[in-house]
Amino acid sequence: MTANQVVLALAAGALFVVLAGLLRLLRRRRFVSEVDRATYETLHTASLAARHLRDGLTPEGAERATRQLRSMLGSRAIALADPTDVLAWDGVGSHHKDAVHAQAQPVLTSGRTVVLSEEDISCADPDCPIRSGVLAPIVADERVVAALAAYGPSVSTGLVRATEEVAQWISTQLELAELDRQRTRLMEAELRALRAQISPHFIYNCLGAIASFVRTDPDRARELILEFADFTRYAFRRGGAFTTLRDELRNIERYLVLEQARFGDRLVVTLTIAPEVLPVAVPFLSVQPLVENAVRHGLERKAGIGHVTITAADLGSSAEISIEDDGIGGDPDVIRAVLAGESSADSVGLGNVDARLRQAFGDQHGLVVETAPGAGTRVTFRVPKYAPGVHAES
Repeated sequence: MTANQVVLALAAGALFVVLAGLLRLLRRRRFVSEVDRATYETLHTASLAARHLRDGLTPEGAERATRQLRSMLGSRAIALADPTDVLAWDGVGSHHKDAVHAQAQPVLTSGRTVVLSEEDISCADPDCPIRSGVLAPIVADERVVAALAAYGPSVSTGLVRATEEVAQWISTQLELAELDRQRTRLMEAELRALRAQISPHFIYNCLGAIASFVRTDPDRARELILEFADFTRYAFRRGGAFTTLRDELRNIERYLVLEQARFGDRLVVTLTIAPEVLPVAVPFLSVQPLVENAVRHGLERKAGIGHVTITAADLGSSAEISIEDDGIGGDPDVIRAVLAGESSADSVGLGNVDARLRQAFGDQHGLVVETAPGAGTRVTFRVPKYAPGVHAES
């Protein structure tokens, strides 16, 4: 994403938080005036419409959003049309729907608002309230992608301005939907890269460890090969974006068996897992990279024994997962740069895990890293036990 797109996404996220806060505030107290009531109703209606535009301007989303959009405009009917078809109509006079596409062509071509008079709208029904209209352009990625049309007995200056403002608001929602799709594609690409990143360093060392047991302890070598096969099968599986903490920990156990075959008594691992949090959904490959970082920094660069502690605690409505090592630690400024995407440094997927946690559960659920040179590292994050749209797949 470009710098402008990042700024837009951050600003939109901040605006969403502000709007949500206003809605909660207005909902909790009695309306002091009609202005309070109108403010609440407008914000609530906008939030409902925004949900249906998260996937872009699809026919299904447009059909559902038009009900809220018409309420925002206060018109007798509205329609949404793209260059190929009329996506949706809501309100009275649906027999005018077939004419919308032709009426929208000047708007789609020029990108300018068009006002229709009674001369432009013909109707054989003398009681039909659709006698005039206003069509405003919806712009995304610097091109006109659709038109918003509002119809009624007459068109006032206020309706023209309101239609243009709502069309601009829809444009912003479509821009955000595209940014979200781009971010999702980026996360998927980084996850594929994370899978590939496992192979060079870890696989080479695993095969070397297994080879050392082939002659001296064939049974142990056979067990390690099976563990290695199960580990790689999980890491390269074709599944959803989420898994259960139980499955993630099971794969971490395989990883640790393979690492302990290499390091022997030099690697000491402690697991403290609350059974209640095992079914909790977490992003796929979100814990294993953190454990791999702990092993690498807690043992490979340290003389003597290295300790790694993995904890999963039940906090009621959420689960807290932490991975701690007593290794060489790190520079907090370097870690901040990694989490901000400004540096990859020497970490296995730290920024990727942080970004996917924030995308799935919100910024408050990102990684918390405590470290200092010579003081080891502790990485913690919390995930809600239940989150909308988050489902673990096995």
